[in-house]
Amino acid sequence: MQYNLLGNTGLKVSELCLGTMTFGGKGMWTAIGTLPQDQVNVLMKQAVDDGINFIDTANVYSEGLSEQMTGQAIRELGLNRDELVIATKVRGKMGDGPNDIGLSRKHILQQADESLQRLQLDYIDLYQIHGFDKLTPVEETLEALDLLVKSGKVRYIGCSNLAAWQIMKALGISAKEHLNKFISLQAYYTIAGRDLERDIVPLLLDQQMGLMVWSPLAGGLLSGKYNRSMENSEGRRATFDFPPVDKEKAFDIIDVMQPIAASKNVSVAQIALAWLLHQPVVTSVIIGANKPEQLSDNLNAVNVKLTEDELQKLNEVSKLTPEYPGWMIDRQGGDRQ
Repeated sequence: MQYNLLGNTGLKVSELCLGTMTFGGKGMWTAIGTLPQDQVNVLMKQAVDDGINFIDTANVYSEGLSEQMTGQAIRELGLNRDELVIATKVRGKMGDGPNDIGLSRKHILQQADESLQRLQLDYIDLYQIHGFDKLTPVEETLEALDLLVKSGKVRYIGCSNLAAWQIMKALGISAKEHLNKFISLQAYYTIAGRDLERDIVPLLLDQQMGLMVWSPLAGGLLSGKYNRSMENSEGRRATFDFPPVDKEKAFDIIDVMQPIAASKNVSVAQIALAWLLHQPVVTSVIIGANKPEQLSDNLNAVNVKLTEDELQKLNEVSKLTPEYPGWMIDRQGGDRQ
């Protein structure tokens, strides 16, 4: 396991991050996982024993149960909390009241305290906004997050699922107002969905922000469980077809990954994860699991090394269709290399 600096900080996180969306299973989250505490403990111990120090959850996962079970696992396993980097998120609906959702100062400060209680922790290492809130001024959100850092309840702040202009606007406000800034983005990125490369990847590299990748296997589509017809298939995609993916293109990519995987005696899933780990913009890839053997397969992706020829083949079959202004920027920039 390698450890990478998270954005422009001195904080090192494992190149794989354990996602906790499969913990608990409540409400809409039952389609993703319903792990009880004893199985959560098994996966947590397996991940930490294999070198993972980065664990990501959110207040909305299983309506708070995921955070609760994560904290309970840390205690029951006797893990050294200070050796772990715990990340969670805020924005989603956590009650029936009009202020139980969003990124207002009231909701953020309340939810930070409730997350700390569920996690049974004194501080959160990385507190992330889970998306954009068009009703709350960005200044209010950033001021609330800055207050949490200065109070010691949060060490760093990050964002998730934002557009490039929203990230850049937030960074500009933080700089102008001398507030703590977002150090990382958590976003969907996969060899079967490379949209992030159009605007956000250049921004992250330019601003030295870290990237945490969610759904690296495209909602399980790249797990090896599915065929082109999507018939007689098991797994999450069979009942929860998310995130949206161009399935024909995805299976074209799988057709290229399969012989590469066979030549290395590894799974297609490991090739998909390894491709991400070869991308310079990626800091950590979030992996989730329902079974120890599934987690073990994903963990072994750190040992898969792709050759330049293999990377070229994978990049070619998965490349984005050029769009304006990207193709014009590339055309005009040729004389300024």
